[in-house]
Amino acid sequence: MTSQPLLKRLLTDPRVSKDPRRHWPAWINGEISPQWPLYTWVAVQNMFTAYGSDHRRLRTLVSKAFTARRTAALRPRIEEMAGALLDGLATTPPGEITDLREGYAYPIPIQVICELFGVEDEATREGLRRCVDSIFHTSADPEEVTATYTELYALLGALVAAKRERPGDDMTSVLISARDEEDTRLSEQELVDTLLLMIGAGHETTVNLLDNAIHALLTHPEQLALVREGKAGWDDVIEETLRVQAPVANLPLRYAAEDIELADGITLRQGDAIIAAYAAAGRDPELYGDDGARFDVLRATKEHLSFGHGVHFCLGAPLARLEAAVALPALFERFPGIALAAAPDELQQVDSFISNGHRTLPVRLRP
Repeated sequence: MTSQPLLKRLLTDPRVSKDPRRHWPAWINGEISPQWPLYTWVAVQNMFTAYGSDHRRLRTLVSKAFTARRTAALRPRIEEMAGALLDGLATTPPGEITDLREGYAYPIPIQVICELFGVEDEATREGLRRCVDSIFHTSADPEEVTATYTELYALLGALVAAKRERPGDDMTSVLISARDEEDTRLSEQELVDTLLLMIGAGHETTVNLLDNAIHALLTHPEQLALVREGKAGWDDVIEETLRVQAPVANLPLRYAAEDIELADGITLRQGDAIIAAYAAAGRDPELYGDDGARFDVLRATKEHLSFGHGVHFCLGAPLARLEAAVALPALFERFPGIALAAAPDELQQVDSFISNGHRTLPVRLRP
């Protein structure tokens, strides 16, 4: 669905489910193979695919990691991370090209989420990053899908085992504690899949937000000038980036739990699979006119659904916004002469119809 009002309606409609085990005939009938590139998106058992009371139960367990106070308390640590990365980038010789997606947009979000969930081992962090990249690789061949699934659950299983033996002040330990309390009814599969959701979604989307915001400002210098002149704020940059370049372009899957009548005589039949097209909804011409694809930090209305809507609204949205609010001004203040080192049409998108970002973001930090 690409209409923003219609998408908002469906995202809050109780007749729309995210649970394939209850509402998707193809899954129920065993037609979905573990080798399907989107298998993990459907097979996981966490709040991403939960419905009704199960979703409320799982969301309540995780929400304590993303309270406003806990999120705000992370600012000094995020500033420290950004500063260290910028110090490293400052050693780049003038005129030399560096990849800011790899060298700046990636490290901050993955380090923040790994520290939040107690992933201390560097090899585990790299393994999780590699697996998450593969999960978003929606044209992966069956061999890659199978290998990723195996490696991913081995890594998460080892993390859970380590935290059971040596609990820490982190959300993985909190979830394990909840798993061991009968009244929470958190299964072992839900525990592991919740870690997958929070660690995976907790960094990939923010990587794309930073990547797309940097790219937008470098390809629209007049917009960057508005920020530097104080005519627009960094929040304007962040929200306009989220609107015009949603970090998650399309999100699978939801299912019609019963027939749903839409406009113009269109009906979603019970069991139909639904993809939420967040990127398209952010440019809905009915809301933004013919220039909805234009990046404009002064745009009066920047409403978007990039973090979802309704009961499945992203718990980590304040954290993603905070990371961007720290990382973006720090970058442009440290390197006022930063410039894109390739023509915009030369940059390649990541190989995914879900994740919306660039494979690389080559820049010259100094002329």
